Amino acid sequence: MVAKDALMTWDSVFSPIKWDAGRLVLLDQRLLPEQEVWRHYEDATDVAEAIRKMVVRGAPAIGCAAALGLAAAALRYPDDVEGFNRALMRDIELLKQSRPTAVNLFWALEHQQLVARQALEELGADAAKQALEQQALKIWRDDVASCRAMGRLGAELIPERACILTHCNAGALATGGYGTALGVVRAAAESGKQIRVYADETRPFLQGARLTAWELHKSGIDVTVSCDNMAGALMQRGEISCCVVGADRIAANGDVANKIGTYMVAALAKRHGVPFYVAAPRSTIDLGTPTGAEIPIEERPSREVTHIGDTALAPEAVGVRNIAFDVTPAELVTAIVTEVGVAQPPSEQSIRALMD
Repeated sequence: MVAKDALMTWDSVFSPIKWDAGRLVLLDQRLLPEQEVWRHYEDATDVAEAIRKMVVRGAPAIGCAAALGLAAAALRYPDDVEGFNRALMRDIELLKQSRPTAVNLFWALEHQQLVARQALEELGADAAKQALEQQALKIWRDDVASCRAMGRLGAELIPERACILTHCNAGALATGGYGTALGVVRAAAESGKQIRVYADETRPFLQGARLTAWELHKSGIDVTVSCDNMAGALMQRGEISCCVVGADRIAANGDVANKIGTYMVAALAKRHGVPFYVAAPRSTIDLGTPTGAEIPIEERPSREVTHIGDTALAPEAVGVRNIAFDVTPAELVTAIVTEVGVAQPPSEQSIRALMD
């Protein structure tokens, strides 16, 4: 089922997610900026496919969508304890397989599994269904609140009249609402700072050109799209005050996995003395992953590189690599901003301090 609607606001912020009487509703981000189309989901198989095909994307948004998708699916589970538990574990495993790099997905599903099992054992299937819905809505609301909090903390790092370079989309569209990296941008603008943003186009999926630019323009924030390979030239010219990006997983030592091209931007920023900030909720920090070398990195279909829509950009049958994420070493990161504090500089000690 497909519906068109104005972009929903949650507490006066954009959100790519809705909850409609037991159904998950997602803004299809593949169609932006040309169309705003909402799609309805009540089956975990379809939600996993939506995550895999990037109807919804961005680590926090994936976590929220998975939690709500599981809650929607559970409303249709069998009422007997054994049947409910079997369906629950099947759908959790299905959703876990949808995207391997973003740790928020696994974090949200682990919380859902814990809540459901406790309610199921103590009160039965009906209580477990209610618990899953309530916990999913809490994960969503908490994500918006954490984005606002990290935005306030991050805004303190942004100088007056800053020109900020960002990579990929880490805004409201990539979260439950408000945004991580773009939450910092929004909060800086809301505090009265005169800021401008350069949005890397972010090949091959063009999240910067399609999504970041669309989102910031709708918010009335000055944004300019730039080619990915222009970042160094802009820094060399002295046009960039700082870089702010999001993250899909942060290792225990402060290494950061984010959209492919982030490492390049961080290395260029280090070369030119430009501060490089990462904004992400604590749910993105994975203390079970010692360094970035252990982070699983997704590779996606070659067509995303060779085509834009139906238009071919490369000869047929050529070899293609489509590595979706890269890892930026902690030594290239000036600070990691979370909802509870700032790790500056990132290290195993400063990261663990945020988790205590």
